[in-house]
Amino acid sequence: MMSAPKSTHALWYPYTQMRQISELPRMVAGEGVIMHLEDGRSLIDGISSWWAVIHGYNHPVLNTALLQQANKFAHVMLGGMTHHPALDLAEKLVSITPEGLNHVFFSDSGSIGVEVALKMCIQYWRNLGYNGKSKIISLRNGYHGDTFKAMEVSDDSDFTRAFADVLNRGFILDIPTGGFDADAATVRQAADQLEALLIRGHGNIAAFIVEPLVQCAGGFHIYSPLYLKLARELCTKYNVLLVFDEVATGFGRTGKLFAADHAGITPDLMILGKALTAGYMGHAATLATTAVFDSFLGDNYEKALMHGPTFMANPLACAVALQSIDIIQSENYLEKIAHIQDIIREQFDSINAPAVIHKRTIGAIGALEMKDAQCLAGFKEFAQKKGAWLRPIGNVLYLMPPYIISDEQLLTVLHTMKEWIAQIK
Repeated sequence: MMSAPKSTHALWYPYTQMRQISELPRMVAGEGVIMHLEDGRSLIDGISSWWAVIHGYNHPVLNTALLQQANKFAHVMLGGMTHHPALDLAEKLVSITPEGLNHVFFSDSGSIGVEVALKMCIQYWRNLGYNGKSKIISLRNGYHGDTFKAMEVSDDSDFTRAFADVLNRGFILDIPTGGFDADAATVRQAADQLEALLIRGHGNIAAFIVEPLVQCAGGFHIYSPLYLKLARELCTKYNVLLVFDEVATGFGRTGKLFAADHAGITPDLMILGKALTAGYMGHAATLATTAVFDSFLGDNYEKALMHGPTFMANPLACAVALQSIDIIQSENYLEKIAHIQDIIREQFDSINAPAVIHKRTIGAIGALEMKDAQCLAGFKEFAQKKGAWLRPIGNVLYLMPPYIISDEQLLTVLHTMKEWIAQIK
């Protein structure tokens, strides 16, 4: 059998049909919200490099934290060993997240953080002597990552189609309509759907996982915090764990430090990632209540959590994360985010085009749902010519800028979006 000719593409890119790939812009340096390209162009990053680079690029304080730790040691296994950056970051996360999330398990990425949380949920019930509680409830249009268990609780065929025949699906429910300010009756309808499922199947259901308030990759659907409150009550009533995937929403993106804070409740588990390290490197945290943690305690090894990524609690990642949190707290970032929200809403209010069927904003997130994806064909290239880095998702044109973006830079990004919309036929 003759071997196929060697591909010219050594680097395999994500979410890309490699046969159709074109020449990509090459970033060579970054400063603040500006991405400097090899061809001499500079772009304003309007999406925080997949929502992670909240302090911008090449931040001097974060750089110093990284280098200081690198000069001590860059990595050590957490199996049988510990270190101060990991201990300090765990304590810090416990102190800033909703009360009761007292235990932190580190991993490599948001997807792995979700895997860890779901493993915890399933083993929790097994450790307590419940048999068969292994099904997971999630929400329509939700996205929780690309690993297998994460795909099973996601609802976007673009990410899961190739594996549909091997995924062990759970239950998918609708989110409330009406957005953040939906009336109580509308929210109650969605909660009633959840309760009906729990009445029928709580004996086989381990957990309910949600992206609280905003489903980012699934289309930036926003729903009411009242739904989260009702979900908390129902999960407690029917003996099911509640899991918040705050990989995208954590660290201020929705206008509060965590989306859970809008509802004033504590989930049983919470997953953090992306902005955790301000985009400096992959890292995630799965936080759990003491009730969940205690279920893994015992005299036999079988009760322990059998998970341990090689790079969990990487000292470099922990050092940067600690410094990032300090910047958020000391530099009044929630005020910056509120200001960004005001500007996005003001600019969105002036958009009145048939191609736009829905406008959604919360915190430092703005999303415009178009009538179809064809409306955005060619937009990425247009935005680059205007000096902005933006990547639509399907039929949704969105921005999630770094929190340090200036008014002038933010308006440049927004005007780029508006100019494109104005020329749609």
